[in-house]
Amino acid sequence: MTPVTDRPEHSPGGVARGVAGDVAGVGRRPADAQETRRANRSWWDRETPAYLDEHGAFLGDDRFVWGPEGLTEADAGLLGDVTGRRVLEVGAGAAQCSRWLLAAGAEPVALDLSGAMLRHGRDVGVATGLDVPLVCADATDLPFGDATFDLACSAYGALPFVADSARVMREVARVLRPGGRWVFSVTHPVRWSFPDDPGRQGLVARDSYWDQTPYVEADAHGDATYVEHHRTLGARVREISAAGLRLVDLVEPEWPEQLTRTWGAWSPLRGRVLPGTAIFVCELPPDRRDVGASG
Repeated sequence: MTPVTDRPEHSPGGVARGVAGDVAGVGRRPADAQETRRANRSWWDRETPAYLDEHGAFLGDDRFVWGPEGLTEADAGLLGDVTGRRVLEVGAGAAQCSRWLLAAGAEPVALDLSGAMLRHGRDVGVATGLDVPLVCADATDLPFGDATFDLACSAYGALPFVADSARVMREVARVLRPGGRWVFSVTHPVRWSFPDDPGRQGLVARDSYWDQTPYVEADAHGDATYVEHHRTLGARVREISAAGLRLVDLVEPEWPEQLTRTWGAWSPLRGRVLPGTAIFVCELPPDRRDVGASG
């Protein structure tokens, strides 16, 4: 799971300092697939040590956590029985979820864009004895044959960090077997109307929910160093449907009373009144004969 925790307040035209050094510009502007891929691969490769130092204890080495609220797959069971099932984790980060799946009896494959994240996942897999296959690839071009997996999942991985998330849906549909399930979590789209602030300022809506212009951090030359893409709930549902998938549930985890931890812009204060995570539970119909187009 790789939710962003250190990005500055998403304010068009704002100026901020990022974790990895100077961020000369912060705002909302177009960013195509190539720029998005280059910026985010570099960001995650660079920030892997700091990210895991800060959040590794919460994520664990072999836990499957759907979001900052702490909902786990062990409690939620959104994938169903994983025993003996071949599972693709999309945007796996350091493959924590895949190691949980392996321990639960599944046959997981962990895919991520960041080589640094996967190298850390390899080391943890060796240390824990839960060594899963790791693949470095773009989620918009999955390097697998049609109908290869029984299940697919993503906990805050890939989808916010690609320009064409509809293509990810089509690719997942293509590699799923008929009747397969695709479950993914992202920042709740409602959150994009509010500043990234865990305090009271983060409770006041400021930006248009319908503005799907990407959030971009750029260096002094104007080159993107980090990009995140927003989709409304309706846009997500249309992407799912257009890929031939069926949405069977939308889970919006509540903030647990016992959770006092603040994770970036996620906090008990905001969690009591605003949804922070949306989990989409999708299925490929059992009678599906064609596959999602990859183009």
